[in-house]
Amino acid sequence: MRIPKHIGVIPDGNRRWAESKGLTKEKGYMIGTEPGLALFKLCKEVGIYELTYYGFTVDNTKRPVEQRKAFTEACIHAVKLLSNEDAELLVIGNSDSPMFPEELLPYTTRKTFGKGGIRVNFLVNYGWEWDLSYLKMAKNTKRNITDYIKSKDVSRVDLIIRWGGRRRLSGFLPVQSIYSDFYVIDDYWPDFKPQHFWEALEWYDHQDITLGG
Repeated sequence: MRIPKHIGVIPDGNRRWAESKGLTKEKGYMIGTEPGLALFKLCKEVGIYELTYYGFTVDNTKRPVEQRKAFTEACIHAVKLLSNEDAELLVIGNSDSPMFPEELLPYTTRKTFGKGGIRVNFLVNYGWEWDLSYLKMAKNTKRNITDYIKSKDVSRVDLIIRWGGRRRLSGFLPVQSIYSDFYVIDDYWPDFKPQHFWEALEWYDHQDITLGG
């Protein structure tokens, strides 16, 4: 089986999952941290080189305060869970904003935990406009466009997997995702099953990867 080098993860459907269980929307976020760890272990098992999670966006911070607090706490917990694993961790997002959690500031430069090995990126208070804000400086230059994005330490994404049934990228790493294959799972993220991952890999294995050539 052909394995993608870099997988992007959009873990959507947390609020809809909570409502389906008769809970308030904010209750759906923390429950998604364990699936994130389970997916990390599966990626490590098959030899994925890099893994990027979509935590929360700048636009997400416009949600009601109880939801904002809940997804912020979930992201902090998720990053700390991953710091107990063999991984090279990096948190990417607008850390100059008060919406960026102070607890994650130490992770804004890549750090190796345990034996390292798999690169893990976590997008926190991330916005595509923030990421691309330096691009206007790239006019009339021969330098690579990736030199002007704030997520330049993140490699091209081969496969993006989105839970929750929505068929949109929602601003996920626009430069790195330009040639990504996009696989959608209708189940909500808190209902993650290993089968989802294996089915996504099987689907990817049958795609015709040309990168425009």
